[in-house]
Amino acid sequence: MSKVHLVKRLPKDPGPPAWRSIIPDQPRYPKLENQIITDWLVIGAGFAGLSASRRLCQITNDEKITLIEASEVAAGPAGRNSGFMIDLPHELGTGTYKDTIERDKLHIKLNRYAIDFAQDSAKEYSMPDEAAELSGRINGVVNDNGEKHNLEFARHLDNLGEKYQHLTSGDMKDITGSTFYKGGLFLPGCLMIQPALYISKLAAGIFLKFKNRFKIYEHSPAIKLEKNGDSWIVTTPQGSIITKKIIMGVNGHVESFGFFEKRLMHVFTYASMTKKLTTKQQKILGGKPSWGIIPSNPMGSTLRRITGISGDRILIRNRWTFNPSIEVPDSNVEKFGKDQDLSFRKRFPMLNDVEMEYRWGGRLCLSLNSVPAFGEVEKNLYSACCQNGIGAAKGTLAGIGAAELASNIQSVIVKDMQSYEQPKKLPPKPISIIGANAIISWREMMAKDEL
Repeated sequence: MSKVHLVKRLPKDPGPPAWRSIIPDQPRYPKLENQIITDWLVIGAGFAGLSASRRLCQITNDEKITLIEASEVAAGPAGRNSGFMIDLPHELGTGTYKDTIERDKLHIKLNRYAIDFAQDSAKEYSMPDEAAELSGRINGVVNDNGEKHNLEFARHLDNLGEKYQHLTSGDMKDITGSTFYKGGLFLPGCLMIQPALYISKLAAGIFLKFKNRFKIYEHSPAIKLEKNGDSWIVTTPQGSIITKKIIMGVNGHVESFGFFEKRLMHVFTYASMTKKLTTKQQKILGGKPSWGIIPSNPMGSTLRRITGISGDRILIRNRWTFNPSIEVPDSNVEKFGKDQDLSFRKRFPMLNDVEMEYRWGGRLCLSLNSVPAFGEVEKNLYSACCQNGIGAAKGTLAGIGAAELASNIQSVIVKDMQSYEQPKKLPPKPISIIGANAIISWREMMAKDEL
């Protein structure tokens, strides 16, 4: 008797994919409307899915690889990412740096492997500089707690032999144009990406280079997976796929496929992006045309200023909600947008005539013990999911690792990804919902100065 997985829900993302909306037209791909046969099926066109696709194209010869996406390339979480591909330890769940020196050094090495993979992709597929630029990030400081956190982190970086630079309030004003920040810690190894531009160009680059054996289908969600002998049959709304092996790069939606149930925490965070700054507004603001700031408390506000083909804009991201249904009402976007307006005005009172053009929400997937949902979950069915809020780097690594694991390549990535225990089971739903929302509220209160 064949094994059947009926997909319980399809992805829903609140608000427009702003990063994609501000770049020139991207190629669109057809909807799957017939039955096809392929050697490999990758589900999800995000960091994990596209990295897996590129790696499979590199390590296989004449095998056919098919990628299906429920919506459109760069319209989902990958195109809503804030664009920090982080190399150094960054524990979103706790905000602490508790791993051993040896473990952190390994993670830095692997994160930089992901960064190298992205930079190599950018070079190979002739991406614009702003798609992936090694310009570093700043841990911003607004109060004594933030300063204490940065000093603690700096000591940890000393033990790791990593470079950094302390920034004064004057330095922060020279960079951002704002007097809001009391200091910062500049970390040079972060790859700053325009996530939708990077993802769109990555998909197009793989498609053009390997077009004889790599296909992409949009608006083609997997709605049923059925094991049939040595093959899998995957059904979409208007087509089906017969394949030997499947890689799921769907992050939290792996639970919708029936895997890691009651072991994953689904969180949304929210962001707003300004209209293009006019020449006059840029002059009033001053500062540098491109930078990225992460708050010392993860629940604070993340900010970026970008420039390039999409104009000069500022993005601000804050506020969090816990949503086991993996859906939120569109009203959340507008509600939290008011908070982002206040956060923007606190930092840039001189830009009181600047309006927001886009507002949106993005999905994150976390586990209680901050481990991935990775590995062969059934025969020839692989998961590259649960990036614990660090999607650009961890998603890239998970995709590469899943491709290598499924190809029987025992790489350093595979060894590390398989070294973790399983995601811990969550408490019963009423308790987990109450507990998670209480923790979010408490941590946002603790981060109020950084909102």
